[in-house]
Amino acid sequence: MSIHEECGVFGITGKPRSDIARDVYHGLYALQHRGQESCGIVVNDDGVFSAHKALGLVGEVFSERELSSFPAGCMAIGHVRYGTTGGNTVSNIQPMVVSHKKGNLALAHNGNLTNSLELRDSLEMTGAIFHSTSDTETICYMITRKRLECDSIEKAVLEAVKTLKGAFSLVMMSSTKMLAVRDPNGFRPLCYGKRSDGSYVVSSESCALDAVGAEFIRDVKPGEMIVFSADRPGMEPVSYTENCGGQISPCIFEYIYFARPDSVIDGISVHDTRVMAGRILARDYPVDADVVVGVPDSGLDAATGYSAESGIPYGIGLVKNKYVGRSFIAPSQHQRTDTVRIKLSPVKSVLEGKKVVLIDDSIVRGTTSRRIIELIREAGAREIHLRISSPPFKHPCYYGVDIDSEDNLIATHHTPEEIAEIIGADSLGFLPMGSLREMSGCGKYCSACFDGDYPAEIPEDPAKDRFEKRLSEAGK
Repeated sequence: MSIHEECGVFGITGKPRSDIARDVYHGLYALQHRGQESCGIVVNDDGVFSAHKALGLVGEVFSERELSSFPAGCMAIGHVRYGTTGGNTVSNIQPMVVSHKKGNLALAHNGNLTNSLELRDSLEMTGAIFHSTSDTETICYMITRKRLECDSIEKAVLEAVKTLKGAFSLVMMSSTKMLAVRDPNGFRPLCYGKRSDGSYVVSSESCALDAVGAEFIRDVKPGEMIVFSADRPGMEPVSYTENCGGQISPCIFEYIYFARPDSVIDGISVHDTRVMAGRILARDYPVDADVVVGVPDSGLDAATGYSAESGIPYGIGLVKNKYVGRSFIAPSQHQRTDTVRIKLSPVKSVLEGKKVVLIDDSIVRGTTSRRIIELIREAGAREIHLRISSPPFKHPCYYGVDIDSEDNLIATHHTPEEIAEIIGADSLGFLPMGSLREMSGCGKYCSACFDGDYPAEIPEDPAKDRFEKRLSEAGK
């Protein structure tokens, strides 16, 4: 199964200024954790779009020279992306820019369409030629075709999004407007704020608003489009659906793993959620131990919660090399193993001779967990009791999170006791499914990767197989 991407989107609009690309750069830097494969920025200079996109980290792709070469503009958008197996090509880098009879369109997308192949097939049958394997290009086509029939970009977007199924948080711009759109289920986060100079800022996470000095206003609501016009300051929210008969279901994995701990998503603090998960684990899976250690980065907050609830001292037992990307998106098992050794170093003085409670956010394939436990044992730990701040992953995700097929998910085929033996832990405890509500303080979320209860349409097997085959062939 192809690994789906998780991305970050960012946009800003206000009075024309020469440093607008630099603002997007700072925003993307704050969102770097959401995508480390490629990035791009597009600046709107009175209807003329200037773009720079490339594979690599934000700091690698945008040098001082690149940033200075952008023209002044009244609005700009940016994107950071995780690559896919079979989809990591230059043609898939966002934002995507399209020129058409009525002007230009630039679009950045976070999520994954479940009817992408169906839409793509229908477009190709009417003469559309695709240059990428990304479903983002499909969205661009749908909007562009509607724009040729409608008298405004917002009307075209409203018509186009009605045809989309699955997860999509979008930021886009025409010659005169910037638009933010969130799917009816609200799978992926999206929010906006305002700076003291009157500029409006749209971002996947609130942490990026802080990075550019914008005050958080609110989240974009599920099923909502917000229009920011360059010719009249302000914003216009439009509810384009009555949730399409579905349920509002933001991804619970955003709180467990993807989002930065200083972000607030749909009114819920990511940090507080992770601390609560640790407290629940201490209550449900107590153990006699000497030290609590978190796996950097997303296991650290839960580790402090476990320590506070249990009374066991918290220690920094693992040090992370911050210049290595997240391990479980590496395309091969061998690379994942090597990455763990480079990425994490044990602190021997904290671990040697100790009974350790090790806190991590998840176990997907088990490869990374096994290697981390080996590192801690090599440092002299007497016992290692692994606690996971999420339930077991048993099902794939079709809404844009990097969760593998059931064939490679260790919890689909093994009990917790068996997993503990496979990865070398003395004991293992997962966050109970029934505790997700207590952890997040919210009863509305998508937890399909844990329980298989998909809140929105998923691809039928034949379509899914053809889509994955196409991605695989495109990557050869």
